[in-house]
Amino acid sequence: MSVPATPIGPSAPAPPDPLTVVRSRGYAVLLVMTALLGIPISAAAFGFLALVSELQSLTYTDLPRGLGFAGTPSWWPIPLLAVAGLLVALAIRYLPGEGGHKPAEGLVTKGAPSAAELPGIALAALASLAAGAVIGPEAPLIALGGGLAVFAVRSVKRDIQPSASAVLGAAGSFAAVSTLLGSPLLGAFLLMEAAGLGGAMMGVVLAPGLLAAGVGALIFTGLDSWTGLGTYSLVLGHVPHADRPDVAGFGWALVIGVASAFLGTGIRRSALFLQARVERRRVVVTVLTGALVGVTALVYAEGTGKDASEVLYSGQDALSPLLAGQAGYTVGTLVVLVVCKAVAYSLSLSSFRGGPVFPSMFVGAAGGLAMAHLPGLDVTSGFAMGVGAMCVAMLKLPMTAVLLATLLLGTQGLIVMPLVIVAVVVSYVLSLRLAPAPAAPAPVPSSTASPPTS
Repeated sequence: MSVPATPIGPSAPAPPDPLTVVRSRGYAVLLVMTALLGIPISAAAFGFLALVSELQSLTYTDLPRGLGFAGTPSWWPIPLLAVAGLLVALAIRYLPGEGGHKPAEGLVTKGAPSAAELPGIALAALASLAAGAVIGPEAPLIALGGGLAVFAVRSVKRDIQPSASAVLGAAGSFAAVSTLLGSPLLGAFLLMEAAGLGGAMMGVVLAPGLLAAGVGALIFTGLDSWTGLGTYSLVLGHVPHADRPDVAGFGWALVIGVASAFLGTGIRRSALFLQARVERRRVVVTVLTGALVGVTALVYAEGTGKDASEVLYSGQDALSPLLAGQAGYTVGTLVVLVVCKAVAYSLSLSSFRGGPVFPSMFVGAAGGLAMAHLPGLDVTSGFAMGVGAMCVAMLKLPMTAVLLATLLLGTQGLIVMPLVIVAVVVSYVLSLRLAPAPAAPAPVPSSTASPPTS
């Protein structure tokens, strides 16, 4: 099956009729291949997440206890992340693929990596995630799922058309992140919006991905029942009751949207600034950056009496405890948490390998809970608006940000959705205005310019 690009110019051929494509035999074969590929790829994604979870427990809890410590010392993340920085830097420098895409540049879906690049992507992500870098697993899973799908198909059929290979690679990514965000639908929206799918052919391209995501969700659920390890899905426990939106709530939506845009812009600009310095001396500076992330966690632990792990890791597993235990955090503690997590997030984006989604959600959630201590804003509304506004400030994906902030809250999310939409739109527009202006295109040389017409 072939899915051509959008035609440009009056002489370009007309795009194919979506109904004709769907009725073709090749499209039916493509759907069957997608469903079959979803099974091993989702199983591989489950294994990857299970390995990350075991390594996190081993490095942060079991290892210090094995060395004779009664618990995990608050300084422990410093050497742990320094060693992780060394491993990540070596993987980026010496293995093909540079460890995957650079998270400081956002969530990039630029096609499936080659088979030779997969080991470097996996190793860089494992070292980053296991040691506590403030980075998420979604970007490596997207790359690994797409790369494995294309590798499997080309191993069987070397002459597959590039357009069909691209669709199967995208379906592999859908399967790999099928339950990571709490629902196959959320993962599908994330990939669809990040890839910029649109037009009459959107449904034709999207249907195989949705099928792969559905199969992947079933495999994740089955493996959870078989192993008891969990589904590694973003799930919130008890969600407090949300007040109906009112004038004060919409005022807070404006405040949270503006604050998130400035904070998100600061995090990303700092990460990009540091990334350029890291690339000049990859090994030394990445080790130093890892140690600084550990120092940030130490400052938080010593200053607040809380666990350093709240600053480390993606924040995926910490969102539910943060919301459930919000009464145990003072405004000061939440502000310190936001600052330390944001600093560690920026440092991690500049040097490590992973995704930017979950840390942005956690930073926004903590900030929203801090503002909920003030009059006129309830806990659930502040949490949801903070998640959505910070997510869109970092990802520039407004639809995904709204869905992430509301669907996870169940029925309470439907109540606060109008406030979330306002906060997301304000943050999105302002963050785009705060972004650096794109570079002007280079002037066309006079020798290649079109001759004047008489």
